[in-house]
Order: sequence, then structure tokens, then C-alpha cells
Amino acid sequence: MALETINFQSLGLDNKDRILDLGCGEGRHALSAYTTNNVNIVAVDLSLADIKTAKKRFLEFFEAGNREKNLSFSLANAKSLPFESNSFEKVICSEVLEHIHDYESVLKEIYRVLKSGGVAGISVPRFFPEWVCWKLNSAYHEAEGGHVRIFKQRDLRKKIENAGLVFENLHYAHALHVPYWWLKCLFWREPDQSEALIVKLYHRFLVWDLMKNPPITEISEKLLNPLIGKSVVMYFRKPYESK
Repeated sequence: MALETINFQSLGLDNKDRILDLGCGEGRHALSAYTTNNVNIVAVDLSLADIKTAKKRFLEFFEAGNREKNLSFSLANAKSLPFESNSFEKVICSEVLEHIHDYESVLKEIYRVLKSGGVAGISVPRFFPEWVCWKLNSAYHEAEGGHVRIFKQRDLRKKIENAGLVFENLHYAHALHVPYWWLKCLFWREPDQSEALIVKLYHRFLVWDLMKNPPITEISEKLLNPLIGKSVVMYFRKPYESK
């Protein structure tokens, strides 16, 4: 099971790229890109707690002697980014838009900061698995910082294209995570309560799978992703400016 939702090969990640991880959370994609490529990554989020956690995690991976790569974390609002236009070859925006009411402002910012020919990898929860979560327990999306909408793939693609980006390809990810979230919603617990045993056991399975990555679960997830992949991941390119 891959840790990343955005596939770096599909994103076209190249050494020396300048990358924006927009809504980086605790640094999942940023840290993975840093450890596998010589790139310059700027990771931003609106959560100070997440940024602090990401910085602490980065200390484990920092390569002091390698000047070919860099990673920085900072606070920023996705609807008003503190960067010049045409600043990044790649933008990662994974599992962010579903949290934002005015998400079209974010799409405009992604277009603005991307260089001509640059690629954005954008992922959101897929409609059916997310819809089931909402139906199983309203607390799932009513929690502070929760999801404010369920995207339909076709509608989101159209909105992104309307922002000026050109669709390239898509795939689905994290099918094995879907039962975990369905179980979590079915046996919902408040933050100060212990998780149900079945939820704990399935979480242990996911951690084991992540650490061991056995062929059987890797193959199973590839087969299941088109059917119940938790996330839909789309890639878009900013057109080259006509001269």
C-alpha cells in the first residue's frame, strides 16, 4: 500500500523541480518527495499544529550535506497564497478541497502559481465511499475541520478545467482504507473515547500493510481501486502561453 495519494510518476516529478504541497497536513507527500528526489519543496497548511508536527518529522529525514534538495514548512491560506505567479513546476493538493467552502478560489490560486507547462495533482474523496460515510454517521462530516461537501468526479474536473487547467489523466487510490472509515463511522467514538475493537484491529492491519507491503495486499488494492478506491486523483497541466 502506497503512503502517497498523489503518484509522483503520474505527476511527472523531476529533479530540481520546485514543488508546492498545498494543504500539506503533517507532511506526508512533502517528506516522501524530499526523501526520493532532489527537489525544492514548499509545504504550506492553515493548521499550526500540523505544521509543527511536519517540522518535527522532517528532522528525521533532513540531509544536511545535500544542497540539491530543500524542504520548508509554513502557514498559508490556500485561497490567497503568498507566492508570485508562475512559481512552481508542480503543485500537490491532496484531500484538501473537500474541507473548503470556497474551493474555486483555491483552484484559481493553483493555476496562478503554476508555471506554464506545470502539472497539478489534485485528489479528493471519491463520491460513493464518502457518501456511505455521511450516511453511516453525520458526526463524520460535522466534526470540526470535517468535510463540507461530497464531490462528483465529473463536476470537479469541469471546475478545474474552468480555472484554466487541462486534464491529463486520473486514477483511484486507497481502496483498503475504505472499510476502515466505514467501520469508524459505524462505531463512531468521540475524540476522548477509545475506538471500538474492530476499528483498532483494522487500523493495525493498515499499519502492518504499510510497513510490510506484501504482494497480496498490493495486488488486491490495485484490483479494488477502480471499484471502491477511497480517493480520486486527477492530474492537470497548465497550458503554455501562446507567443
